[in-house]
Amino acid sequence: MHDAPPSSGKPPLGEGAGEREPLSGGLKQRHLTMLGLGGVIGAGLFVGSGAGIAVAGPGITVSYLIAGALAMLIMRMLGEMSAAMPASGAFSVHAERALGRWAGFSVGWLYWFLLVVVLAVEATGAAQIAHGWVPAVPQWGWVLLFMVVFTGANLAAVKNFGEFEFWFATLKVTAIVLFLVLSLLAIFGVLPDTEPVGLANLTGQGGFLPRGWSGVVSGVLAVVFAFGGLEVVTIAAAESDDPARAVGRAVRSAVWRILFFYVGSMLVIVTLLPWSKLVPGKSPYVAVLDHIGIPAAGLIMNIVVFVALLSALNANLYGASRMIFSLAERGEAPRGLLKVAGGGVPRRAVLASVAFGFVSVLLNLEWPDSVFLYLLNAVGAVLLFVWALIAVSQLRLRRRIEQEAPEKLTLRMWAFPYLTWAALAGMAAVLVLMLTDATARPQLLWSAGATALVLLVAGVREVRGRTSRR
Repeated sequence: MHDAPPSSGKPPLGEGAGEREPLSGGLKQRHLTMLGLGGVIGAGLFVGSGAGIAVAGPGITVSYLIAGALAMLIMRMLGEMSAAMPASGAFSVHAERALGRWAGFSVGWLYWFLLVVVLAVEATGAAQIAHGWVPAVPQWGWVLLFMVVFTGANLAAVKNFGEFEFWFATLKVTAIVLFLVLSLLAIFGVLPDTEPVGLANLTGQGGFLPRGWSGVVSGVLAVVFAFGGLEVVTIAAAESDDPARAVGRAVRSAVWRILFFYVGSMLVIVTLLPWSKLVPGKSPYVAVLDHIGIPAAGLIMNIVVFVALLSALNANLYGASRMIFSLAERGEAPRGLLKVAGGGVPRRAVLASVAFGFVSVLLNLEWPDSVFLYLLNAVGAVLLFVWALIAVSQLRLRRRIEQEAPEKLTLRMWAFPYLTWAALAGMAAVLVLMLTDATARPQLLWSAGATALVLLVAGVREVRGRTSRR
């Protein structure tokens, strides 16, 4: 915890930087590396990518390149700031140092709100799959079971969370690697009963860009949110043995591999199958495995998606608890959340973060068929607002770090400040696209409303704080 900030509202750059968090230091480099890799490999890729293919055709590979490049830039900015100033609040702490308490409050609460809603969405998605396997157990019963299990895992020592996430992420990464290998063998006609497919599916069916560049742009809108979750690795780095070194290595290894997994998967899918034959809402991965002749392809992918959803639930509960703990440290959340258990776990922060997950049990009891959609609409574009504040914080902090502590810049943003500005322009473009898209507009409006409310509260707190200091 630090003293009240000066009248400008911006704490000194070095304040708290590099101090040991009062949390556990049980996360190893392998945990962080797999957290970075597995954090964004979820249902958005395995199932949601079908919607992107439907609007962009083979051009979805370009859509993923654009969306992935934006996510990589955000991660590089986060990596630079987190390596220089590791903290459990990560970009919320950075925003406070760069822009003032209002910014740290806003980005911290927005991100916490995003994570607690999304973990309920993930529990609901996993429950729908499990209910299909065991219809005797109602959907709400599965959500309750998942909430209890993962609350228990996060209340235990942080190394338990790290091990859970390590093996979850390992399974997801292994599944994608095997998928890519099998698909490449099928493309070249090496597998039994297959012949080389050539480029017919890339150049036929209307060509590589059957819907033109407008299709590619619509594809970006469909897939950009699948990259959310990368940020948790910078939060987790504060609980590693060497935060500055750990976050740098995790960021470097994660961004390129994730882009390879995403773009590589899309490329082999649209090469093997005519894009027009893929059905939105159904996994294109299942379609490819069925085409290759893998027995029980649907069941295999359902298991992978199930694990991916539980993995994301686990990671988001962890990230949410650490974010609200950091807010409490800085006086931006109730002080009662600061109590840390003997194993270095902020148990009250965990319970506060999982509370909405247990509320979602009741939502699944009353509205099992529609709760998923309503929860997703509630968070919509919040991720983009968080990313935008990350970019603005990096613009401000980079100059200060160069002047006051240049030795802390062990991981640097590429082509600063040009690529930071390019990332901000890209996010603005996505927001404009959402506003003009009838399907995405409700998500944007709900998210804008939530963001405006948080900013209003932050503004009122800022005015009251300045008045009390006079």
